[in-house]
Amino acid sequence: MLCKRTFRYRMYPSKTAEKTLLNTLEICRQTYNDLLEINTETYKNIGKGLSGFGMNYCINYMGGADKTSVHSQVLQNVSDRVGKAFRNFFRRVKEKRKGKHIKVGYPRFKKFGNIKSFTYPQSGYSLDNHVLNLSKIGRINLRIGKKQNRIEGNVKILTIKRMPSGRWFAIFSCEIEIKPKKHKFPKKKVGIDVGLEKFATLSNGIVIENPRFLVKSERRLKLLSRRFSRKKKGSNEIYDSRIKLARIHEKISNQRYDFMHKTTRMLTDKFGLISVEDLNIKGMVRHPYLAKHIHDASWGNFVQMLGYKAENAGGRVAKVNPKGTTQACSQCGNKVPKTLAQRWHRCPVCGLHIGRDLNSAKEMLRRATAGTAERYADGDGSSPLGEILESSPSEKSEAPQLVGG
Repeated sequence: MLCKRTFRYRMYPSKTAEKTLLNTLEICRQTYNDLLEINTETYKNIGKGLSGFGMNYCINYMGGADKTSVHSQVLQNVSDRVGKAFRNFFRRVKEKRKGKHIKVGYPRFKKFGNIKSFTYPQSGYSLDNHVLNLSKIGRINLRIGKKQNRIEGNVKILTIKRMPSGRWFAIFSCEIEIKPKKHKFPKKKVGIDVGLEKFATLSNGIVIENPRFLVKSERRLKLLSRRFSRKKKGSNEIYDSRIKLARIHEKISNQRYDFMHKTTRMLTDKFGLISVEDLNIKGMVRHPYLAKHIHDASWGNFVQMLGYKAENAGGRVAKVNPKGTTQACSQCGNKVPKTLAQRWHRCPVCGLHIGRDLNSAKEMLRRATAGTAERYADGDGSSPLGEILESSPSEKSEAPQLVGG
């Protein structure tokens, strides 16, 4: 089975190479704006935009910056981005006509510095140990690290990205053939209830604390944000202040991903079947008070990492319907209504007295093992083994309640 995986490595360009990288981003930005203008004028004149081949043909005859200093496929990828922007625009127009309340949003021109990355879709690069050779740019050192972090499979796409902190990264999109594996502990199963007070509660009673990386760094973020807002626009001080602020945000993101990787690796190595709720996170983050904490917990990334790591280990991740997981008794199935403030489950029928989150985790495991899971998911939400279990549409919860918070 072929799967896509990405590998990201820190780049250490010299001053000359960094200047060339920045120039490449600027030329990509100008090319994007030129193609957007040409498409708009063409549509006004003949009622039809340019095709991908037509935009690639126009690139050769554009004025402005010297486009010969940029690899041809990098510029062709810019035309692909313009084409994708228009396809998404027309898709939103159709959805708007069908009655959906969405913003249509015509593609906009990119301001200076708005293009953060450029892509080599097929060729123009080579990797020799820890040295990356980019066409029209030169040789740049990479920090690859340990053997288990090195590139696997066939590299399909290379993206060079500049972070707001000023750091550069090379992102390799690879195609890997994964052979079916047998999990070390196929009979071990666990249900996981994610929350905000506790990051996760397992059906075996283990509780994983919520690290709250954003909340712990808020004091420093507020201080740097105030300093940044007082700087004069266009000055060197505002540039330095912006870099400091961006690096704090990048550190929080790195801490969160490090925690996610370690936690998901521990769970997928120990359990052959992991049951989680199929939460509507996009709807939940509309909550005016809990949105920040839900984003900080990053449940979506947690479930995605569980999926592809379980697939690599030979296990499975079952997504179950979240409706009623906190109200149903995990032992007898009796419905026990409770508010979000009630943190203890007391069943009047069977006498079960356990924590609310623990009961929810046990109920999810019961549903998964009983065959009521909606699907087995890998990293992109599809089944690695083609096992998709259908559930009744009437049981699907359109607005799942916030559990474990």
